Amino acid sequence: METLYKILEEARADVDFRNQTGKLIDDGILDSFDIIAIIGEINEAFGIDISVDELLPENFNSPEAMMALIEKLQKEV
Repeated sequence: METLYKILEEARADVDFRNQTGKLIDDGILDSFDIIAIIGEINEAFGIDISVDELLPENFNSPEAMMALIEKLQKEV
Protein backbone atom coordinates (compact mmCIF):
# COMPACT_ATOMS: atom_id res chain seq x y z
CA MET A 1 0.00 0.00 0.00
CA GLU A 2 2.92 2.32 0.72
CA THR A 3 4.12 2.04 -2.90
CA LEU A 4 0.65 2.99 -4.12
CA TYR A 5 0.52 6.02 -1.83
CA LYS A 6 3.92 7.12 -3.15
CA ILE A 7 2.67 6.85 -6.76
CA LEU A 8 -0.49 8.81 -5.95
CA GLU A 9 1.40 11.49 -4.04
CA GLU A 10 3.87 11.92 -6.91
CA ALA A 11 0.99 12.30 -9.38
CA ARG A 12 -0.94 14.78 -7.22
CA ALA A 13 1.07 16.22 -4.35
CA ASP A 14 -1.81 18.56 -3.53
CA VAL A 15 -4.12 15.69 -2.45
CA ASP A 16 -3.91 13.94 0.92
CA PHE A 17 -4.63 10.42 -0.30
CA ARG A 18 -4.03 8.86 3.13
CA ASN A 19 -6.89 10.82 4.70
CA GLN A 20 -9.13 11.33 1.67
CA THR A 21 -12.79 10.76 2.43
CA GLY A 22 -14.29 11.68 -0.95
CA LYS A 23 -14.39 9.56 -4.07
CA LEU A 24 -11.37 10.36 -6.20
CA ILE A 25 -13.13 10.02 -9.56
CA ASP A 26 -16.77 10.76 -8.76
CA ASP A 27 -15.85 13.90 -6.82
CA GLY A 28 -13.48 15.17 -9.54
CA ILE A 29 -10.32 14.95 -7.44
CA LEU A 30 -8.55 12.96 -10.17
CA ASP A 31 -9.11 13.62 -13.86
CA SER A 32 -8.42 11.39 -16.86
CA PHE A 33 -4.86 12.69 -17.25
CA ASP A 34 -4.12 11.86 -13.61
CA ILE A 35 -5.51 8.35 -14.05
CA ILE A 36 -3.43 7.69 -17.17
CA ALA A 37 -0.26 8.75 -15.36
CA ILE A 38 -1.16 6.73 -12.26
CA ILE A 39 -1.97 3.60 -14.29
CA GLY A 40 1.41 3.73 -16.02
CA GLU A 41 3.20 3.96 -12.70
CA ILE A 42 1.07 1.22 -11.11
CA ASN A 43 1.69 -1.13 -14.05
CA GLU A 44 5.43 -0.62 -13.77
CA ALA A 45 5.69 -0.73 -9.98
CA PHE A 46 3.49 -3.79 -9.48
CA GLY A 47 4.29 -5.74 -12.66
CA ILE A 48 0.69 -5.80 -13.87
CA ASP A 49 -1.23 -4.59 -16.90
CA ILE A 50 -4.43 -2.69 -16.18
CA SER A 51 -6.65 -3.22 -19.22
CA VAL A 52 -9.34 -0.98 -20.66
CA ASP A 53 -11.96 -3.28 -19.11
CA GLU A 54 -10.70 -2.32 -15.64
CA LEU A 55 -10.89 1.45 -16.27
CA LEU A 56 -14.02 1.86 -14.20
CA PRO A 57 -14.54 4.67 -11.68
CA GLU A 58 -15.14 2.19 -8.86
CA ASN A 59 -11.62 0.79 -9.38
CA PHE A 60 -10.05 4.25 -8.90
CA ASN A 61 -12.35 6.05 -6.43
CA SER A 62 -10.03 5.33 -3.48
CA PRO A 63 -6.53 4.04 -2.79
CA GLU A 64 -8.14 0.95 -1.25
CA ALA A 65 -10.08 0.24 -4.45
CA MET A 66 -6.89 0.64 -6.50
CA MET A 67 -5.04 -1.73 -4.18
CA ALA A 68 -7.83 -4.30 -4.49
CA LEU A 69 -7.54 -4.11 -8.28
CA ILE A 70 -3.74 -4.43 -8.11
CA GLU A 71 -3.98 -7.49 -5.85
CA LYS A 72 -6.61 -9.07 -8.10
CA LEU A 73 -4.45 -8.58 -11.18
CA GLN A 74 -1.34 -9.87 -9.42
CA LYS A 75 -3.16 -13.12 -8.62
CA GLU A 76 -4.12 -13.53 -12.29
CA VAL A 77 -0.49 -13.35 -13.48
